[in-house]
Amino acid sequence: MKRRKFIKKSGLSVGGMLTFAQVKANTSILSTDNQTIKSPVCIATWNVENATRAAWSVLKEDGSALDAVETGAKIEEADVNNQTIGKGGRPDREGNVTLDASIMDHQGNCGSVVCMQNITHAISVARKVMEETPHVMLAGKGAEQFALEQGFQAEDLLTSKSAEDYQKWLETSNYEPVINIENHDTIGILALDAEGNLAGGCTTSGMAYKMAGRVGDSPIIGAGLFVDQKVGAATATGMGEEVVKTVGSFLVVELMRQGHSPDEACQMAVERIVENNPEYQKIQIGYIALDKYGNSGAYCIHPGFNYRRYDNKGHQLITPGSHL
Repeated sequence: MKRRKFIKKSGLSVGGMLTFAQVKANTSILSTDNQTIKSPVCIATWNVENATRAAWSVLKEDGSALDAVETGAKIEEADVNNQTIGKGGRPDREGNVTLDASIMDHQGNCGSVVCMQNITHAISVARKVMEETPHVMLAGKGAEQFALEQGFQAEDLLTSKSAEDYQKWLETSNYEPVINIENHDTIGILALDAEGNLAGGCTTSGMAYKMAGRVGDSPIIGAGLFVDQKVGAATATGMGEEVVKTVGSFLVVELMRQGHSPDEACQMAVERIVENNPEYQKIQIGYIALDKYGNSGAYCIHPGFNYRRYDNKGHQLITPGSHL
């Protein structure tokens, strides 16, 4: 039995907030404060064209934002050519591929998995944690066992390409994160559906050749991902440790709550990291954000970061501003 049974509401809430019902994919609706709501829309870190296309295929049929972000993330998790997520991800120093993921819906429900092995679709397991358990996060063998109990199939996540790269790395064992590695690392997806509901997801295999047990920002709610239905959503990519230190995605959403645009909020969150880290030039951080009206924005430390946006106007690859 699911631990949460969602109650659908209609009309105006006590606080006067407008709720949304049966809004078609090719329409816009007007909010109570006279801002046009541009929905549905999905955005994702990096040039993950196939992922945003898959997410949009859900949204355009009036599917939920939660289904959209999961569907999009699964595309990248299954792509063995993407060595930073899911099957084919680069291993840790011990040669094990470990996955982290988180997901969050418009009601503040969330779930995540940490250091999970042998299961490709970490984003889906995170959703199961959210919907089928009283917990928010499951880790390591516990996460894997839970996934198997839920019907997920175990498989070897280390592909021949990633194994070959790992053997080459062992020759020097030099650990130095590479900025904008292969143009992407963590994949974060945010969506606003036709009913005006927000959701977000984040999935990664973490830093290549990380210490065993290392966890970055991706599975940590508030760091790698945060969703607030009254404001908007944000997700991060890059050096996870720095995002955790500033609770980055939560910070972006709170800045939007104060009235800043998604672009401004992302820039201010990046500048917070720059101010606190004298060696910021050695790292990359990128944020993307989506407000409750469907406006999106992003910002990063180094040039080279981009994000995808898919809405009724089409499929765009957007290059945001950068500190350097």
